[in-house]
Amino acid sequence: MQNELEQLKTTFLEALEGAASVDALEGLKNEYLGRKGKLTAMLKSIATLSVEERPAAGRVGNEVKTAMEQAFADASANVLGEKEAGDLFDITLPGTAPQMGHLHLVTQAIEEISSLFAHLGFILARHPEIDWDWYAFESLNIPKIHPARDEWETFFIADQASSEEDSKVAEGPKGKIVLTPHTSNGQVREMEKGDLPIRMININKCYRRQSDITHSPMFHQFEGLLIDQDISISHLKGTLTFFAKRYFGEGREIRLRPYHFRFTEPSFEIDISCAVCEGSAKVNGKKCRTCKEGWLELGGAGMVHPNVLKAGGIDPDTYSGFAFGWGIERTLMMRAGINIDDIRLLYKNDLRFLEQF
Repeated sequence: MQNELEQLKTTFLEALEGAASVDALEGLKNEYLGRKGKLTAMLKSIATLSVEERPAAGRVGNEVKTAMEQAFADASANVLGEKEAGDLFDITLPGTAPQMGHLHLVTQAIEEISSLFAHLGFILARHPEIDWDWYAFESLNIPKIHPARDEWETFFIADQASSEEDSKVAEGPKGKIVLTPHTSNGQVREMEKGDLPIRMININKCYRRQSDITHSPMFHQFEGLLIDQDISISHLKGTLTFFAKRYFGEGREIRLRPYHFRFTEPSFEIDISCAVCEGSAKVNGKKCRTCKEGWLELGGAGMVHPNVLKAGGIDPDTYSGFAFGWGIERTLMMRAGINIDDIRLLYKNDLRFLEQF
């Protein structure tokens, strides 16, 4: 038996030297080392030997098996060009799928919001992120010296011709050049096209010198503008109710709270019922920590001011309209189940956070 094992090893090693392909190696593996191979059959026959012969035959059998497996691994490494010996590559095994990305959470929100307003006939428009003071403020009924400008924390574009010591703000035929602090700069620009009626959604980046858990120096807004004849507050509330129930859920409610914006009259802050306490202001008998009173501020809205219509070349005696402007990030944060307590998380590019969505 011992001589037969040694002879089997010699035959196998000689056969390995002539194996120059994966198929040849696989054939030798099945013939000699497989479950029904020659070595396996010979090792099983050791049990038929006498008690005195078994120990020596078993020892030689293990040595031969180890030598043959190592020789096969070395031959495989040479044929496959691998640095370390191992099993043959099985081309029938499924491959490792590449890691796939997905749209950013903010981009997902932008696409969904655009789609919802498209059902109401609102057309997606795009207006500049860098604009004249006229479109960002003056055409919106906010004169140069009006204190309402303080609220917007505006970035101004420097004149490239000025030195660092004597820096000046770039100006042009329509005033100073600014990074738009809101998407409302698109209102008069859309009116100037002269195409009435108007149903516009302008989604764009905005910039303000603010940074905390609810503010970012760069953020996104969506601006809705509808101008037609006989438009009333009922149309405004109906539009916003449609959006709130489709985006936040059928159980959510909105309310219009009187406010003051220079470019709308009357003006409102739009509140939405809290998703945590379902508008009750109570959680387990205690005051809701999220909203305190059952409502969360969502954004601003109102009927377009006559002075804004005039700035866009529209007769306020014939046409009326409404506008609303909300932050994409803030709207997203108020969605049930999102649980984002710091707006800056959206821009840290932390995959542990982003991959959840």
